[in-house]
Amino acid sequence: MNKDQVIDETRQWVQKAVIGLNLCPFAKAVEVKQQLRYVVSEAETPEALLQELAHELLLLRRTDPEEIETTVLIHPKVLTDFLDFNDFQGAADALVEDLELDGQLQVASFHPDFQFEGTALDDITNFTNRSPYPTLHLLREESIERAVESMPDTDAIYEANIATLEKLGLEGWKALGLKTHG
Repeated sequence: MNKDQVIDETRQWVQKAVIGLNLCPFAKAVEVKQQLRYVVSEAETPEALLQELAHELLLLRRTDPEEIETTVLIHPKVLTDFLDFNDFQGAADALVEDLELDGQLQVASFHPDFQFEGTALDDITNFTNRSPYPTLHLLREESIERAVESMPDTDAIYEANIATLEKLGLEGWKALGLKTHG
């Protein structure tokens, strides 16, 4: 699989699911303004991915948000097992603290086999966090705060996402032409 294919499939997911289903009401403006950076990692170990994550976090911190608002770090060769990926989130959060970026940047996670605790693997609600490849989403805290201020009831986003996906169902998701899981 080449990088262009990985980016293309991820961009389609962003456009058809994240924006198309309005799973994140703040994503459209960033995508339209081309302020979303897509990076495909060649890392084959969690340690190598952590180094790339550090590089991308520091790059995002020093780059004007008008140029790069947010970054998705797609890593198709490492942490393909969801439990390993989920465990890695702790290391990602610790890295943010070690780099003294806590309060400035945060890392959200998406995975082809994402599964919320207490749900079945094929529960449609898991698809709010399902992506074509394991992906770390680097976000600016300031942008999150602005988004939250612009929408007084952010819990409504989560509730609307669940309702949208339950109405769509697995067949509807498949009709989008996106992967259902790894």
